[in-house]
Amino acid sequence: MEQKDVSKMFGNLSPEQQKKVKNILSDKNKTEEILKTPQAQELLRKLMGDNKNG
Repeated sequence: MEQKDVSKMFGNLSPEQQKKVKNILSDKNKTEEILKTPQAQELLRKLMGDNKNG
């Protein structure tokens, strides 16, 4: 993922926050760990339009 991609996706974040996000997304283990959290699962359901639970 390139820096410009992160900037587009997370344009409201500060450059420091964007750097942290980029570092997390570039680490497969960190990304998988985050995606397994209940909060991430709920966010993904909302983003994908699955309103079965809400």
